[in-house]
Amino acid sequence: MKTILVTGGAGFIGSNFIRYVFGKGGFRGRVVNLDKLTYAGNLENLADIERKYKGRYTFVKGDICDFKLLNGIFKKYKPEAVAHFAAESHVDRSIFGPKDFVETNIQGTFALLETARNFWQNSSIPDSRFPTSFRFHHVSTDEVYGSLGKTGKFKETTPYDPRSPYSASKASSDHLVRAYHHTYGLPVTISNCSNNYGPYHFPEKLVPLAILNALEGKPLPVYGDGLQVRDWLYVEDHCAAIWEIINKGRAGETYNVGGNCEMKNIDVVKGICSALERAVPARHNKALNGKNYADLITYVKDRAGHDRRYAIDFSKIKKELGWQPAVRFAGGLAKTVDWYLANPGWVKNVKTGAYRKWISRNYGK
Repeated sequence: MKTILVTGGAGFIGSNFIRYVFGKGGFRGRVVNLDKLTYAGNLENLADIERKYKGRYTFVKGDICDFKLLNGIFKKYKPEAVAHFAAESHVDRSIFGPKDFVETNIQGTFALLETARNFWQNSSIPDSRFPTSFRFHHVSTDEVYGSLGKTGKFKETTPYDPRSPYSASKASSDHLVRAYHHTYGLPVTISNCSNNYGPYHFPEKLVPLAILNALEGKPLPVYGDGLQVRDWLYVEDHCAAIWEIINKGRAGETYNVGGNCEMKNIDVVKGICSALERAVPARHNKALNGKNYADLITYVKDRAGHDRRYAIDFSKIKKELGWQPAVRFAGGLAKTVDWYLANPGWVKNVKTGAYRKWISRNYGK
């Protein structure tokens, strides 16, 4: 591949993917990053990448719903692969404002698929070669499968049963991607992953929110009884899986990507407290006023329609592509805590909104 189009590359997983591709992925070509730069899009995530890979990294500010923009990008850069991360992804926000999720996750995916299909069908590359030299990869979530009981795991064949506007919008986009393969032959792949954590995570999700709140002596909110179970996956492991799928996955296939790490939410928060205690002992943190980190845990009203348990069976990607998670949760959590401690400037800019002001000055609203 000479050129990869990454949508949503300024977000958490997308920026980590670009970083992985240029680094451990060994990619020698060009990455075009298309991002609308909504509240969670942060170009600081890739500031060093832009400097280091000048000429091989290109940023384009724009909306995946914009057909004219998409057609121009495909015509100019002629990508041989699309890694589609762009999505509204926070469940709580989807409950109170589902419109953005329908527009971006469904209509935006449709616009991207349609543009990719037209580009693929009209390409000068011979048909006999093209299916092996183009790939549309769609990044999805395990939440499309609904909620599990106390046993069992989600497989690629598990029927969809989304429970929130977010998961419903992602389920719809998954179906669109599959339809474009079966109807038009577009060479697509889909990955459904479990909960990610790691560097550059916007502090609205559980792990970064708990880390930053604890450091500031603020409450650590835990929904309901805190016994909801999630499978946790270090973001770099996820990026490695996506890179394997794009390069080696079978067209038309779905691959579940999991961390083999089922944890209760309350245990995740307690684990964060323990990791912080090792890195910044409570007795040295004046914000705690003599408390321990665990004293900040606060149970709050449960989220509407909160799924009880997720768990991923990733045996397919392990068998076919040889991928499996490399980072254990305790080690990944320690690395994540260390990253936030080592990057106070990034944290400050996100928490104060300074990164949004910079974007407005350089790219407009």
